[in-house]
Amino acid sequence: MISVRKSSDRGHFNHGWLDTYHTFSFGHYYDPNHMSFRSLRVINEDVVAPGMGFPQHPHDNMEIITYILSGALAHKDTTGGASTIKPGDVQHMTAGSGIEHSEYNPSKTEPVHLLQIWLKPEARNLEPRYDEAHFTEASRRDQLRLVAAREPKDGAIKIHQDVNLYASLLGGGKQVTHSLSPGRHAWLQIARGQVTVNGQTLSAGDGAAVSEEPRLTIQADRDAEFLLFDLA
Repeated sequence: MISVRKSSDRGHFNHGWLDTYHTFSFGHYYDPNHMSFRSLRVINEDVVAPGMGFPQHPHDNMEIITYILSGALAHKDTTGGASTIKPGDVQHMTAGSGIEHSEYNPSKTEPVHLLQIWLKPEARNLEPRYDEAHFTEASRRDQLRLVAAREPKDGAIKIHQDVNLYASLLGGGKQVTHSLSPGRHAWLQIARGQVTVNGQTLSAGDGAAVSEEPRLTIQADRDAEFLLFDLA
């Protein structure tokens, strides 16, 4: 079963400096029918204007992943983590028992376009932690590249939840497949382009909740970038 969450059905706010879409309930956007999917709690698609951002603010008991689509995002947090991340970079924070961080767009001319993801952790009050990794375009091109996992390999980031997160840049006409073990679920989030997954067409901003499907075949109708979550 594949249930599509259309881009146009997401929560949307344009604050001028921030243009943001919420796949699940978040902040002032409340939708009781779209609170989460499995351990996936938040997928926010944000475009932050040049020189703007989020001042220091707290989080706790969440695994937070940031995936940059274009531009750059400067980050600083109370663990000592500080970095400017760009396309190909994946940033992760274990908010755990409590962390504060700030994020802003350091460019004076270019917006930053990103996906921010929250996963419910498998345990509460973990020690806060920051890390990041870079995944080349070649490593994501026309394949599923593992970027974060409870049991990471090949340079993927460790997260505290039974999730395997893959990123892909799929050229038009190309396809990838992914098998789901019995009892596993998936969420597919399209960042750019258009794909067909098991006969369902998804465009930029669309998401799809997947259950009771043993195999996913994802074909790019045109050049596409997407994230695939394999979830308990």
